[in-house]
Amino acid sequence: MRSHKGRFAASRTVWGLLLAAVVFFGFFHAVHLTDPQHPSAYNSYTLQAMQWRQGKIALEQDVPHLELAIYQGQYYVSFPPVPTLPVYLLTFVFGDRVPDGLLVKLYGLLSLFFIYRVLAKRYGDTLRIALLSFLLCLGSALLPLMTSGAVWYQAQALGLMLTLWSIDLMLRNKPNAALFVFALSVGCRPFNALFGVWLLLWYFMVKRGAVKRVIPGLLMGLSVAVLYGLYNYMRFGDVLEFGHSYLPEFQRAGQTQFALQHIGKNAKTFILGFPWRLEAGRWQMNTFGFSLFLSNPPLLLALYWGVRDAAKRRMTPLQGITMLLLALHGLLLLSHRTAGGFQFGARYWIDCLPYALLYLCAQGSKTGDDLLLPQPFPPGNIQMAILLAGLLLNAYGACVMAL
Repeated sequence: MRSHKGRFAASRTVWGLLLAAVVFFGFFHAVHLTDPQHPSAYNSYTLQAMQWRQGKIALEQDVPHLELAIYQGQYYVSFPPVPTLPVYLLTFVFGDRVPDGLLVKLYGLLSLFFIYRVLAKRYGDTLRIALLSFLLCLGSALLPLMTSGAVWYQAQALGLMLTLWSIDLMLRNKPNAALFVFALSVGCRPFNALFGVWLLLWYFMVKRGAVKRVIPGLLMGLSVAVLYGLYNYMRFGDVLEFGHSYLPEFQRAGQTQFALQHIGKNAKTFILGFPWRLEAGRWQMNTFGFSLFLSNPPLLLALYWGVRDAAKRRMTPLQGITMLLLALHGLLLLSHRTAGGFQFGARYWIDCLPYALLYLCAQGSKTGDDLLLPQPFPPGNIQMAILLAGLLLNAYGACVMAL
């Protein structure tokens, strides 16, 4: 049992981490002379929550800059519904002026907290683990997202937080709660369903848990999925359709949301793309994204770890599965027409950040017998420096390309 002194030290580290992040964003808003409490103009979830309070699903009218789905003459929010739930509760306090910018920062801070909890449980409570947690979280394209409460950013930030929370719960031997929280994450970002494979494999391969113990969690997860389907059917007559297919851009001839033909075009931008371009004799930041590895160094390190361990034949089965899931998730994102749209970096790929954490969690013997034992801390100084460079690059991008 951990001593009171040990618990105090861990608590002090956590509060120090969160305070560092708060100071960081306070400085950002001070530089920009912006109010973090000011609602975003891209407030789709607030509009949807206000309609829910009136017992309605469709919005009253079109708002062109919000990417609303148009179906049978009605206007709907074209995103999965879970991010509306916390906003709905906040409307009873703030009305239609929900401070979504603060909400996104809260999701980011909780993501940082869960990353630290997972790594501290795996490798021990140390300042180096705290620093790694900070860099894995904020040294990525998540950082620019936390500067605005725009609808797209809310969905990704909440989806990431819920995924990390489900991982933390599963590693703490709370599989039913983990599966329920995981199901909520899918209601933010549908491709997050792939993380369910890892959670169940961890439970059966590492914990060697009994099937009967996770039946309640599986039933809760399926119930949440049924509710998603019913909500989609009420709006679009299709349990799998949450609205993107009815965006005006996909109603035009020749425009498809997902297609294999998009992969090659997107790979040039989001795998090979450089952050800057030369225009009129001046170097400028790319406004339509660049390499996902440069904007998300945790994924670059995950790729390095995978290649290194495969070459040395020390990759565990669960680590191999982690890399396969990362590759599949990446291909699905590349198959999207825009793979993120107007943005800094490679916004969609923050959905994949948990794979770097999962790879570290899956370190151990090939049989999996010692996966629950403390392991040596893997990232060296050079790798930490790469993460620090990611933090600086994304901080710069957040400053010069704020939405």
